[in-house]
Amino acid sequence: MKLKMAICMLFLFLACSKQSTERNPYLNEIGFRFDINLNLPLYSPLTTLGNAVYINNAAAGIRGVFVIKVSQDQYRAFEASCPNHAPNECSTMGLNGQQVTCSCEDYTYSLFNGLLTNPPEDGSRYYNLLEYRATFNGSNVVAISN
Repeated sequence: MKLKMAICMLFLFLACSKQSTERNPYLNEIGFRFDINLNLPLYSPLTTLGNAVYINNAAAGIRGVFVIKVSQDQYRAFEASCPNHAPNECSTMGLNGQQVTCSCEDYTYSLFNGLLTNPPEDGSRYYNLLEYRATFNGSNVVAISN
């Protein structure tokens, strides 16, 4: 009986995945929910595919949130603080069309996929944008949360 128990335990141990998500050491993941009413003029650009807005609100993310409309009923939302260093005076990124740029090192990220588009080739680990959950209710509200 002990042998069967040991074999089962060994099987369970080996079946566990060793893959884990590496958390960004620079950005604390905070819990929040922020609703975007698409009827408001501030957010009206989000009614057009490919348009993005910066939400500079203390209730949304660490340094605000970038939101982009990526399809008819899908939105993506990303933290506005550069993911490759701790938040500081230059870490809030600037919006340029469908990309955002960190003024500290001129890192550029795509809002369609959150990827760093110009990583240095120095062998160091670089992080992509921290993504938040964006849920469209099918009417006029996009809920951003973490």
